[in-house]
Amino acid sequence: MNPFSQTILYYGSPDPLPEPVTLQAGPLTLTYEDGSLRYIRLGSREVLRQIYAAVRDHNWGTVPGSLSDVQMDVRRDSFAIRYRSEHRRGDLHFVWTGALTGAPDGTITFEFDGQALSTFRRNRIGFCVLHPMTCAGQPCTIEDVNGHISESAFPLHIAPHQPFFDLRAITHEVAPGVRAEVRMEGDTFEMEDQRNWTDASFKTYCTPLELPFPVTVEAGTVIRQAVTLRLIGSPPALSADAADLTFTLSDEAAPLPPLGLGIAGHGQPLTDKETARLKALNLAHLRADVRPWLPDWVDSFRQAAAEAAAISAALEIALHLTDNAEAELTTFRALLDELQPAIARILVFRRGEKSTRAGWVNLVRQKLDEWAKRAPVGAGTDAFFTELNRERPPVDEADFVTYSLNGTVHAVDNASVTETLATQAETVRSARAFANGLPVVISPVTFKMRWNPNATAPEPATPPGELPPQVDARQMSLYGAGWTVGSIKYLAESGAASLTYYETTGWRGVMETAAGSPAPDKFRSIPGGVFPMYHVFADVGELRGGQVIAGTSSDLLIVDGLALRKDGRTRLLLVNFTRHEQAARLPGLAGMWRLQLLDETSAENAMRDPEGWRAMSGQPVEAGADGLGVRLPPFGLARLDSV
Repeated sequence: MNPFSQTILYYGSPDPLPEPVTLQAGPLTLTYEDGSLRYIRLGSREVLRQIYAAVRDHNWGTVPGSLSDVQMDVRRDSFAIRYRSEHRRGDLHFVWTGALTGAPDGTITFEFDGQALSTFRRNRIGFCVLHPMTCAGQPCTIEDVNGHISESAFPLHIAPHQPFFDLRAITHEVAPGVRAEVRMEGDTFEMEDQRNWTDASFKTYCTPLELPFPVTVEAGTVIRQAVTLRLIGSPPALSADAADLTFTLSDEAAPLPPLGLGIAGHGQPLTDKETARLKALNLAHLRADVRPWLPDWVDSFRQAAAEAAAISAALEIALHLTDNAEAELTTFRALLDELQPAIARILVFRRGEKSTRAGWVNLVRQKLDEWAKRAPVGAGTDAFFTELNRERPPVDEADFVTYSLNGTVHAVDNASVTETLATQAETVRSARAFANGLPVVISPVTFKMRWNPNATAPEPATPPGELPPQVDARQMSLYGAGWTVGSIKYLAESGAASLTYYETTGWRGVMETAAGSPAPDKFRSIPGGVFPMYHVFADVGELRGGQVIAGTSSDLLIVDGLALRKDGRTRLLLVNFTRHEQAARLPGLAGMWRLQLLDETSAENAMRDPEGWRAMSGQPVEAGADGLGVRLPPFGLARLDSV
């Protein structure tokens, strides 16, 4: 089989994407996709981001459902949909029937009728209702399970804990004189600020977290729930007609932060070819994790120091200390004295602590002495922003705060993962607010979580031939490259001080190893080739030390971009996140530009021969009176350079 069929190039999988269905419920427009209701709008105003039902196992893993018996009756101003969803993983077997209706008056109802077909442990089963993050700071009315009504507001900065408990209904304004009420039945609901995990929403979910979990669900247990959305007031005549897609540059500029990669977790040293290709990226640093309880930690650090030196990069050292910290630091200090590596910064973590507590940074300064004076020393978490937000580190000890990001904590579909990009910027703004303006270091950014800080039991072993939970097949795809562009854009524009991504090589890296994929049926790649995202880092690395120019997309879930400037040279990276060709206009651009497309027709060449592909000059294009127009192929990337 051709390893690079169209969909594999697009998003790393041979499976087709679910087909979205546009629906109308009176004045409301929305999309049905794969069992959920998404993007519920009144005109151009988003009312709800999504309504869906989830089955979460004892480790908070989301067990996907297989849909069958789908019945749809879609009319001009109403709809009725029914289906069966079956969820199986290990000893978990749960089925439910969904009934979704939309009425001409704008009322939408989603009913859930489920039954356990086995005995298993779960953390949560039932509905989630997502309010868009554009609700941040907006007033709302809360009705609790006892019928008490109070006035409140959605959090402005990212709330570390639940803003609302014991919910029965929540209402907010969606147009002058029009309010949207969401009413939940069948369980007690509460809300969390999902921006903690970079989801672009406030999630109202069932089963309060104060109750013990996981709990055992006996075979035969029946679970029934319902969610109803209704409009209060008379909606005005609003239009949601599609407008031109635009990407508009502003006059705002910020320093382009230094970029780095993580040392490859597979442990194999870099080949000469890999070293040369990494050096061409002009990286500022490589992240090396120091875990002194591992028997090979000294050899691993020696290799990391050698690889960083070989590509002319400094080391970002992530120190994971234990109860034996003083002895560990003494040994590590001697190793630094021997190797004399260039150090970009030192991240201090304590094994068993979700976020660095007081005293550890000062101990590192004391024991590493001159080494801790040569480079900034910071505190934070090796887990999610959530852990930093809930267990805030001692900012008076640290030179910076740090945390990691990934786009798939709660959902893994392309649309949800794309939604996380703009939210990454919100984490930086919130971190700076509670860290007294300290620099914010993001390390690392990955597709999947590297480890689960909230697991209640060990993760099961990965079956042969399957991908480990830390690996996402989109790593090697055009979508992976586009998502990387979006991440760099939002983190850089928000003022992050340093960014570390992925790994150097392997299926969590920017290029494949010479040996190739360990599971070629699940992760298709070219042995010794690069991934499309390699070219993103190359494009950005060529303007290292420059500025990022703030740019705004008219629909950031369809097309977005990153704008860079250095020494009078401007480079734009535009991304299409969808399966359809998109025509985008860049108002305000003038003169001649040079265009290079990375898409399904060029991606394989760019992966097999990155040097040759990068030597191509692209085609000249000229802006007109209304700016520059660009046609972006499905999941394609466009590089535009000023001439």
